[in-house]
Amino acid sequence: MQSATFNELDLSTEMQKAVADMGFETLTPIQSETIPLILEGKDVIGQAQTGTGKTLAFGLPLIEMLPRKGIWTEAVILCPTRELAVQVAEELMRLAKYRRDLHIVPVYGGQPIQKQLMSLKKGARIIVGTPGRVMDHMQRGTLRFDKVRMVVLDEADKMLDMGFVDDMKTILWAMPDERQTLLFSATMPQSIMDLVRKFQRDPQVVNVVGEHMTVPEVEQTFFEVKPWMKLDTLCRLIDTYTPTSSLVFCNTKRRVDQIVKDLQSRGYMADSLHGDMTQARRDHAMSKFRKKTLRILVATDVAARGIDVNDIEAVINYDIPQDDQYYVHRIGRTARMGKGGRAFTLVLPDQLPKLRDIQDKAGTRIMRQIMPRLKEKSQHGPETARESESLAGRP
Repeated sequence: MQSATFNELDLSTEMQKAVADMGFETLTPIQSETIPLILEGKDVIGQAQTGTGKTLAFGLPLIEMLPRKGIWTEAVILCPTRELAVQVAEELMRLAKYRRDLHIVPVYGGQPIQKQLMSLKKGARIIVGTPGRVMDHMQRGTLRFDKVRMVVLDEADKMLDMGFVDDMKTILWAMPDERQTLLFSATMPQSIMDLVRKFQRDPQVVNVVGEHMTVPEVEQTFFEVKPWMKLDTLCRLIDTYTPTSSLVFCNTKRRVDQIVKDLQSRGYMADSLHGDMTQARRDHAMSKFRKKTLRILVATDVAARGIDVNDIEAVINYDIPQDDQYYVHRIGRTARMGKGGRAFTLVLPDQLPKLRDIQDKAGTRIMRQIMPRLKEKSQHGPETARESESLAGRP
């Protein structure tokens, strides 16, 4: 079944009102293909890139299917990071706006457990949490899963990358066999398929990545640079295009901290986001970035998974991503909600074949560009035909 709009779905009055309040009218591909399957009670594997509406794809049918009364935990959503857990919980709360019988509780590390215990005592019917903290509550006996009807593994590939596989298995084994299991992931490595075979029953596979893995509104260019030119090139990009908000990706935490230190020493408003930071520091950096008091956020791939900012103007790959599909996740952070955006990649000469592979697998075009001179910006604009060259045209 394919549905172009939410009006074509047979939804309850409460859900129709909640969706209307959120301003949604048209279903994204992942939503139109998975929501009907989930409403039919099927196990589902959904593969789609960042920013395509995966939370609503599982959140809407999950809330729609829960009975009108209950006090037990009946649905569990596992997320790789605290930021994503909070984001998912907030969206579910908006979807459940007119369901007074539903109590949704996020559980994650970095928050006092007593606060979570108080929330759980009220009868949480939907739990959104990170595997580590969910396991903690299981061991304390403050979470029971014997009444669970549905479990969702959100961004399953990231949970596996972060070493949560054993926790995930323990949590899933603690749930009734007669449950609905949904798995959403941007990539499908073998480790994901091994998990599927153990915990899903005849899952329906929905893959909307296809040939169009990247966001079409994103203007993608790359700059061939020497290692010692990268910092200067990054600064020139920021000065030339003057985005109000830029997300810069590095492959390591150490690189993130070094780039932030270098940018700050040059007078730029920049901060870090990576897993070694305290939760308070990460929250503070994200708060500044959302309020636009921080123009540049430098992050690792894992730390950026929970970022929910719709108007990021530019994504800059300071390091070329280690995994081909990480490129898609990164540039999907800009051009959200139909807005345009730019994606820049700094590439060392020996990395050009790697970038070609990314381009081929993503089914996109990444244009080579010569770094514009600042004095040319007002005369010709930062990008002209004489400055660009297709990656495919390189030897």
